Amino acid sequence: MKLRKQVTVCGGAIFCVAVFSLYLMLDRVQHDPARRQNGGNFPRSQISVLQNRIEQLEQLLEENHQIISHIKDSVMELTDTGAVSPSGHLPFRSANGSWVLPFDGRPTFLAVKPQDCQFSASSRGQADVQMLDVYSLLKFDNPDGGVWKQGFDITYEPEEWDNEPLQVFVVPHSHNDPGWIKTFDKYFTDQTQHILNNMVVKLPEDPRRKFIWSEISFFSKWWETADVHKQEAVRKLIQGGQFEIVTGGWVMTDEANAHYFAMIDQLIEGHQWLERNLGVTPRSGWAVDPFGHSATMAYLLKRANLTSMLVQRIHYSIKKHFASTRNLEFMWRQAWDTGSSTDIFCHMMPFYSYDVPHTCGPDPKICCQFDFKRLPGGRINCPWKVPPKTVVEANVAERAQLLLDQYRKKSKLYRSKVLLVPLGDDFRYDKALEWDQQYINYQKLFDYMNSHPEMHVQAQFGTLSDYFDALYKTNGVAQGAKPADFPVLSGDFFAYADREDHYWTGYFTSRPFYKSLDRVIESHLRGAEILYSLAVANARHAGMEGRYPVSDYALLVDARRSVGLFQHHDAITGTAKENVVIDYGTKYELWTQQDRGIIHIPLASLISSAAPSPSSAQDCFPSPPPPARYLVLFNPIEQERLCVVTALVNTVRVRVLTEDGQTLPVQLSAQWSSASQMSAEVFEVRSRIKRKDDPQEVKVQMQFMIYGTRPSKDKSGAYLFLPDGKAKPYSQKEPPVVRVVEGPLFSEVVAHYQHFQQTVRIHNVPGVDGLSIDMSTMVDIRDQTNKELAMRLTTDIQSGDAFYTDLNAFQIQPRRRFLKLPLQANFYPMPSQAYIQDSHHRLTLHTAQSLGVSSLESGQLEVIMDRRLMQDDNRGLGQGLKDNKKTASRFRLLLERRSTGNKVSEVTAFPSVLSHMTSAVLNHEVLALPVLPKRRGIPPLQTFAPLKSLLPCDFHLMNLRSIQSQDPQSPSPYTALILHRLALDCGVEAQNLGFNCTTTQGQLSVSGLFKSLDLQLLQPMSLTLMHAGAPLANDSTISLDPMEISAFKLKLR
Repeated sequence: MKLRKQVTVCGGAIFCVAVFSLYLMLDRVQHDPARRQNGGNFPRSQISVLQNRIEQLEQLLEENHQIISHIKDSVMELTDTGAVSPSGHLPFRSANGSWVLPFDGRPTFLAVKPQDCQFSASSRGQADVQMLDVYSLLKFDNPDGGVWKQGFDITYEPEEWDNEPLQVFVVPHSHNDPGWIKTFDKYFTDQTQHILNNMVVKLPEDPRRKFIWSEISFFSKWWETADVHKQEAVRKLIQGGQFEIVTGGWVMTDEANAHYFAMIDQLIEGHQWLERNLGVTPRSGWAVDPFGHSATMAYLLKRANLTSMLVQRIHYSIKKHFASTRNLEFMWRQAWDTGSSTDIFCHMMPFYSYDVPHTCGPDPKICCQFDFKRLPGGRINCPWKVPPKTVVEANVAERAQLLLDQYRKKSKLYRSKVLLVPLGDDFRYDKALEWDQQYINYQKLFDYMNSHPEMHVQAQFGTLSDYFDALYKTNGVAQGAKPADFPVLSGDFFAYADREDHYWTGYFTSRPFYKSLDRVIESHLRGAEILYSLAVANARHAGMEGRYPVSDYALLVDARRSVGLFQHHDAITGTAKENVVIDYGTKYELWTQQDRGIIHIPLASLISSAAPSPSSAQDCFPSPPPPARYLVLFNPIEQERLCVVTALVNTVRVRVLTEDGQTLPVQLSAQWSSASQMSAEVFEVRSRIKRKDDPQEVKVQMQFMIYGTRPSKDKSGAYLFLPDGKAKPYSQKEPPVVRVVEGPLFSEVVAHYQHFQQTVRIHNVPGVDGLSIDMSTMVDIRDQTNKELAMRLTTDIQSGDAFYTDLNAFQIQPRRRFLKLPLQANFYPMPSQAYIQDSHHRLTLHTAQSLGVSSLESGQLEVIMDRRLMQDDNRGLGQGLKDNKKTASRFRLLLERRSTGNKVSEVTAFPSVLSHMTSAVLNHEVLALPVLPKRRGIPPLQTFAPLKSLLPCDFHLMNLRSIQSQDPQSPSPYTALILHRLALDCGVEAQNLGFNCTTTQGQLSVSGLFKSLDLQLLQPMSLTLMHAGAPLANDSTISLDPMEISAFKLKLR
């Protein structure tokens, strides 16, 4: 009782002091010297200032009330237990059997401003086409469309172009995969270098010739070996408008499995290379081969200041519908956009493929006759048995008329009389002969068409931007602006089917080992970027710039490019040949070896109390480490976190001390070399989840299921998921071995099955880690044949046919299960999370790796864990998936209570603040780094905390990236700060996050962000740093809207 009185008195005193201090602080900040002279007269402007001060004071009072409430509750809890440690050490068991930890009841508060909750409930900019509505509308049948098998017969009247001639832009291109059938280096040696060598010779032969290129990974490799004459030829071709770089990313990124951090990073790497070497600024996006398209990519291109984009691989039924309604060109708007600021003009190619037979018009039999690489005597021919003919004077009229008929029919699918006709395919133009065959024959056709006014056509070679410029000009609008009567679309284009019921949903999971590895390395790269930028800036601040090993910047560039390369749409997708996958893995392995220097050297510099030194920094972190006596922990996220950190030790006598000598709670757990025979009973993982503060339970049953593949000709492969029906329960003859571990920091159940090991762990710590269930599954199906393992969660949540998946860990996309579609069509990519909900609860499955997910019944979530398939699925790979590895997949299962009366939007959805933080801690683990002192005694290390104060909890520091200099081996004095403001769903009831969470209506003072560093430049930039805004005053407050990603150029010293 005495303690409680003391707490009450002390709490009241703290409260009074806090309120009075806050008032004095506000008065000092907003004090007006003229006020004394005016005496008691308050002008209207001062009354307004006073009102603002009162409002701020009320907000601060509310936050302090929450703090005091938490302190009081925490002390009450401790006094109620009557727990006294018999030894004085923590943790220990109290009289009621519960564990007592030193951080129980840690005082924290959640202060999300009401204005920061309004975005999730606000009205959206109206879209004419919403993709969920399109899915509801379409039958998804597949009638024979005639020559255009997946379409319909196209007719026109010959006089339609009499008043406005058809403008045709034929765009030669060569799609170069940075790894697929061959490795990146093998492709370059065999084909890519010859394509570019030919280009600098053949394009200058005729100024009317044009060519476009996308993949900077290949182009940069060629540039490094090209002599000055070739380099100068490229610059002239660009200046003359004959050669255009489209998109300009390091690769043509996958859009299903890739995380938005990596999508942005590979785009920055490509654009920075272009800026340094060519001074080129890409204007148009080109994505002909990713297997489905994400709205995230449209947003990133818009933020990079591109004005137009093109997409190709989209479900054939959607293409047919868009063609019939002439909606193949549209303004792509983000579903969450409250206006039109995210709009970007998008062109959808209408036919089956991006090869020549499927690009000139609806009839591939005719279009193939105009692919002059297929002339008789060549290595490839036309499957329709009608070969191309060399264009000569005797046949030019007939040939031109036949081709123009296809152009006219294709143009009928679009709203303008400007037509885009791509001319290329995979690794085309690698022989000088093809350049002559294509360009000379087409030029004869163009010359004939253009010299006959009665044909009412103007045909020419063009770049992608030539086409878009002509379209904007014809419609009388500025570049990138919405032409009149063109539709606005929101949504995405998953899942992709190219024919029949062949859905490309298998690659959402294919080769999960590499998908998991990619996510870990992305987190390490981000951590390395931030540490490196801070280390260099702090060295400058201390006047020791010359002593810091900036030469390690080259290792950082290599890491960026390795991660960038793996975002290619045949790499992270798991759709390359086995030897190519090994090559990607080797490149990642090389990076992990360099990881030691890239992370450890700047880290050692920052935490060392001595002057930074390359040799001493490297000596601190040996590899492989000896038995560690000292650990350095690195938290890569921008918020405080209270979490369990695991380290291996070789003794049971362990005590862990902080830097200042405080004892930390420890839980010792055995390392199991194999499953112990501790249980002979059959065990099914079945549980109920109940929040401490919620009397309602949610039943959750976890099952493992098996899919087979079809017995018919078409079977599942690396790309396609073609199951033999519904999944069957996984079963084995022997009962599983079950192991239960209980302790003060965590408790877990481990179930050992023949083909997987399932671990379910609950953390006994306050905050984010303790609010979700930690799950990991170690899968090994290497002895299986044509089987796919799925994890199914079945709950009593009444979710109906609705579920939600994320796009690239950037945004949430509402989904709907359609019975009219085959089972495999209802699977979607899950890069970071999926959830189901009803009016009472939301259950979110967070994932640390991208996998395929669905909800096949109300209350269910189902994830495909791994796939082992013995055959090719006839999409060009020529192999099955037989190189499976033992793979650990990690998850967090989060149950949240929804506020009553909170309506569900069918167009937009957002995670809660807790869900955002759960995803962050799952994908960015604390790094525990062993330290070996060079001499006896405590190493000269000290805690380094770079932030003056915590960021608002709806801000994510995406990256702090050192910007290149003209010397590619060293950084410039500038750093890119990339921020993402998260949108919050406040309709989910808030819980104690374990850290102080506040929001600021999107306001942030950059000058007050970093401790011990001076801000000397603050300049808004486009996302890839190619377009600069006017510099801001260094003490400016920047403002971001919810969902906005913004980049700033900083100079820190």
